[in-house]
Amino acid sequence: MMETNFNYDMYIPTRVMFGAGMLDKLGSQPLPGKKALIVISNGKSTRANGYLARTEEQLAKAGVETCVFDGVSPNPTVANVEAGAKTAREQACDFLVALGGGSVMDCTKAIALMAANPGELWDYVPVGSGKRNPIRVKPLPIVAITTTAGTGSETDNSGVITKEDTFEKAFVGDASLFPVLSIVDAGLMKSVPPAFTAYQGFDALFHSTEGYIAKGANLMSDMYALEAIRNIAAYLPRAVKDGNDLEARTRVAFGNTLSGAVMCLTLITSEHALEHALSAYHPNLPHGAGLIMVSRAYYEYFIKHHACDERFIRMARAMGMPEADKPEDFLTALVRLQEACGVADLKMSDYGIKPEEFETLMRNSRDVMGVMFSSDRVAMTDEDIVGIYKASYK
Repeated sequence: MMETNFNYDMYIPTRVMFGAGMLDKLGSQPLPGKKALIVISNGKSTRANGYLARTEEQLAKAGVETCVFDGVSPNPTVANVEAGAKTAREQACDFLVALGGGSVMDCTKAIALMAANPGELWDYVPVGSGKRNPIRVKPLPIVAITTTAGTGSETDNSGVITKEDTFEKAFVGDASLFPVLSIVDAGLMKSVPPAFTAYQGFDALFHSTEGYIAKGANLMSDMYALEAIRNIAAYLPRAVKDGNDLEARTRVAFGNTLSGAVMCLTLITSEHALEHALSAYHPNLPHGAGLIMVSRAYYEYFIKHHACDERFIRMARAMGMPEADKPEDFLTALVRLQEACGVADLKMSDYGIKPEEFETLMRNSRDVMGVMFSSDRVAMTDEDIVGIYKASYK
């Protein structure tokens, strides 16, 4: 197989204002409307850290009226989306401001879609039990202000939502869902606790490692992915150790923003499908923690099958092992990074996951996120998937 694709199709129409202090410039930017619904999580941090007040102040400066929807859970649900869309319609909001991490940005995309379109969210979901309907009415414009460095949702066009009754963690995606403006201000990330800094950092890392070993990897995604891997591997341990280290926070945020672009340039591989099944059934499991749990066995599978030896060597080098000369070195670099961030010993059993669920999880990963398996350079059997869960279990 060709090592990388020489063709790519790049469309990332989001304006990104990157760097510490950028939130303070929001008030002087052209904004896509006159009344904004600010979407935040159902936790306390956005208010407690003053991010909401600062955002409201900036929007007021721009002459924008605001109201707040604070009903987004850590794994956002269809009910969260419906409640947000209802608020946006009732308050006659003409754009949305997503202020928070990946969950908030993902949920805001679905709210933008449902505030403007009839029916139910699942009518527009293109996977699993979704009805795959086209989006008829242009969703509300979105301004994304990210307070974490993990999902890359500030520079991509899809959001992941959980349908609780069917245990489906699926996505809505469309070119109309790219944020028009994203603010990536590492100053807003200083308050993320160490464990979540690590979980989110690894989510960003895996968007790039998956994109780099994906079948559809290309000249442009390769460039973004390697640079993201380099930045995250070098600076994530520092950000975990000292949340106020602004240089480390900025570098990890840069790696995350690049990883968002990777997802726009190629389809990431099935590691994310395996994790979405885990957190669909165990919503208390942070997405990044689930990815860390399966990562070692997952990448070992592709290394064992010689999916792309050179790529694993290059990733190991980007992760701070200049002497790497065999694909297994990537696993060494990966485990070292997990140890440096204090997340090498995460246990599935701590989240109530049991080995007898692995068949169900495998089926879920196939049924809901099956499209991701099409990106793998080596086709996995059902037994292979169960085997990765088993090897990852502690």
